[in-house]
Amino acid sequence: MNKNAPQALYRRAKDFVQDKIRIGDLKPGDLIPSENRLVQELGISRMTVNRALRELTEEGLLVRISGVGTFVAENKPQSNLLRITNIADEIIARGHSYSCRVLHLGRESASLSVAAALSLPTGSSVYHLLCVHSEEGVPVQLEDRYVNPELVPDFIHQDFGEHLQPARYLLQVIRPDEMEHIVEAGHPSIDESKHMQIDADEPCLILVRRTWTQKKIVTYVRLTHPSSRYRLGSRMPVNGAYRDS
Repeated sequence: MNKNAPQALYRRAKDFVQDKIRIGDLKPGDLIPSENRLVQELGISRMTVNRALRELTEEGLLVRISGVGTFVAENKPQSNLLRITNIADEIIARGHSYSCRVLHLGRESASLSVAAALSLPTGSSVYHLLCVHSEEGVPVQLEDRYVNPELVPDFIHQDFGEHLQPARYLLQVIRPDEMEHIVEAGHPSIDESKHMQIDADEPCLILVRRTWTQKKIVTYVRLTHPSSRYRLGSRMPVNGAYRDS
């Protein structure tokens, strides 16, 4: 086959970016070279480069943020149905404005249920975070998270908000090697409906997640989404690998 055939050129662009990531020249969170620079460096058309970057984004290797650039995606382990994601990235990738309001961040004694979820003795000291994530100013997710201080001691000292989200921080400082997702349907509590500005009878989709590292549970989080504003889903190619949608 002619090495300059469109398919070969398209593969060359993908391989170039993938190799940069594999050898560490580009790390998670890094801004990749612009399309114009890749066109000049590889000597191929912008359309071919754009197709390569688009497919790498669809495969989860890159994150494209409108008006900002294309970045190497954070390492995100996958479960059978969903992968660990940062809601801020999803919202910004859609071209919408993102905001976060922290309602509570502190240290407390673990209740019976929280201690059991984290596999800790009842009354153990844990970090507790409660925050609301909004899209275009409308609350779409209530995050109620507990963290094992032994494994992430600096979690409580972070300035969480629009520029740093709990999920992003945890993926930066730990290497998750196992996780559990449970999806439930339910109605919000009085406090939850107030935080999310919804009626008490609004159906909600609730994602409960636990994440392990080195056989210890790092975090237990309950993510509540108003069903009228948010949905969870996955796309599964025939090879069995899953991607979020």
